[in-house]
Amino acid sequence: MLTANPHAVPPIVRAWKCVVCGAVVDVGTPLSWRCPASSDDDRHHVLAPQSDVAPLRREKGDDDDNPFLAFRRYLAWDSFAAALGLDVDQRIAVVRECDARVAAVAGTGFRITPFARADRLSAALGFSADGGVWVKDETNNVAGSHKARHLFVELLHLVTLERVGRAPWRSVDERPSLAIASCGNAAIAASTLAKSQQWPISVFVATSADADVLAMLAHLDANVVVCPRRDDDPPGDPCVHRFREAVHGGAVPFGVQGTENGWCLDGGRTIGWEMAWVAEHAPPPLVSRLFVQVGGGAFAASLARGFHAGGTSAQLHAVQAEGCAPLARAWNEVSRFSSLADAARHWDDCMWPWDAPHSFADGILDAETSDWVSVCDAMQRSEGSPVVATEKQIHEAYEMAHRHTDIDVSPTGAAGLAGVLAIRHMIRDDERIAVVFSGVRRSTPRPARGER
Repeated sequence: MLTANPHAVPPIVRAWKCVVCGAVVDVGTPLSWRCPASSDDDRHHVLAPQSDVAPLRREKGDDDDNPFLAFRRYLAWDSFAAALGLDVDQRIAVVRECDARVAAVAGTGFRITPFARADRLSAALGFSADGGVWVKDETNNVAGSHKARHLFVELLHLVTLERVGRAPWRSVDERPSLAIASCGNAAIAASTLAKSQQWPISVFVATSADADVLAMLAHLDANVVVCPRRDDDPPGDPCVHRFREAVHGGAVPFGVQGTENGWCLDGGRTIGWEMAWVAEHAPPPLVSRLFVQVGGGAFAASLARGFHAGGTSAQLHAVQAEGCAPLARAWNEVSRFSSLADAARHWDDCMWPWDAPHSFADGILDAETSDWVSVCDAMQRSEGSPVVATEKQIHEAYEMAHRHTDIDVSPTGAAGLAGVLAIRHMIRDDERIAVVFSGVRRSTPRPARGER
């Protein structure tokens, strides 16, 4: 069990820094969602927390396994709250109170999730007893996926501002609406957290949104806004266009894309820290490869930051479907520039919308990988690479996950395993590798467009 000491070392996050232009924002700045250089016309900026984590430590003295307490001192939120004047006990109280409210809605609060060797799956894939596949199971996390981890620190940020009297709104009745563009797990997670605080939220969804998801959003009291494409819309997702219009009008960006709210990269690191802790304290061999499915890229970016910050050096493999692989394309384009930093300054030459995204893993069909710079940086630093899985491999991974584990994972949630299948011939039988099953199956999956 991972625990936190209420009297541990002081907060260590110093600031936020844009991975594109290098702009620095003090960690105590309220509502610091985006880089100061970001604008309505230019979202090609992403803030990332600047901190020193290694060696990853846990403290004794608290029997709570809430990851936001176990790794509290590493979070940008904790440094933010400290900068606003909350002492250690007050910061711990904010987490506990918000977590209890979340549990009242979701049926569970935030808890450290399992990360262990999947013996039957490892055997089916031909690994030796020394190697194998270690699965991080996020299906029983709040709202059924990893998404709520990203969003919880955004919620803590808002609640903290209210608690210290620094919120721009004068009362609970004047709270601005939260806003998110999503048709899946992120929308459900955001609406779950919003309901826990009785905070209004608008969810911008596509015309093809799943009926079961829409029913869940209605149950969570979300204001669902269906977004057909308008004749005057620019290229890109009309849901994102409507979301940005709402934010321009005063709504709070409450999502999991670093370009829209860099704070999502803070909470996502907790999953990486949990994995790093287990990997560091397990007997050799250590984890050599980390496979993570990628849509917008915030999950892979923050997971890698957390995992590698613990001192591990596993190669990061960012997995996308052949029907939507803008990150792999960008990875190839980066080679034309002198460095990744130079490529980031030429964003449009590396990252542009994928034409007609489609896959059985429909939760990673982001036409653009908004956090591509951070993901590419993590792959470069770890000597990893992107992996593009075929539709056959994505179906096979989903079937194997259900046949050889007891985890009721969705096709999207099992897509990281498809990356393993794609390059299994390159992986030694005695290697220890890690994948994340990131979302629970909510209904009977439907074939991707064009499939039977």
